Amino acid sequence: GRAIRGKKIVVKFYNPMDFCEPKKRVDDRPYGGGPGMVLRPELFLKAFSKIKIKDKKKTKIILFSPSGKKFNTAYAKKLVKQKYTDIILISGRYEGIDARVKKISKAEEISIGDYVLTGGELPAMVLLDCISRQIPGVLGKYESLEEERISSSEVYTRPEVLKWKGKNHKVPKVLLSGHHDKISFWRSKR
Repeated sequence: GRAIRGKKIVVKFYNPMDFCEPKKRVDDRPYGGGPGMVLRPELFLKAFSKIKIKDKKKTKIILFSPSGKKFNTAYAKKLVKQKYTDIILISGRYEGIDARVKKISKAEEISIGDYVLTGGELPAMVLLDCISRQIPGVLGKYESLEEERISSSEVYTRPEVLKWKGKNHKVPKVLLSGHHDKISFWRSKR
């Protein structure tokens, strides 16, 4: 929301299905056999032709695939540091996208984990969110980017004592102490 309103990022959506010729399928059976359907390559290539790229040398194309390179925060930081003018995210469905799309577009395959999803929309949102928070001015406070926040699994807020179903659930005393070294140590053990 804030990143888009503040023009820190621009998100445009191109639906490859919009580039399908009338009465033609968007997918077909895979050559060599196998289950499922494969999205046709020309749909994506036609969609690429509609994208207004600012600088081809500063454009990154990413295709989501369970077999791709594992995505992490370090990769997101690298993408931001490279100062790409355009990052194109290719999200597939079914058994995937015809491999020629990757070859023609010179896309890098990325995976967000060791599992299979029904499509590439969720991985695209994960990558977009992770990259966006690395851009200066997107988050309210720079401290929100601290790496150690990944390792802190327990966080607390008001009230200090939560009364729930006849029991008192208290905030750990160390967090109320104001002693930053002790608090850091406590967080490192979680």
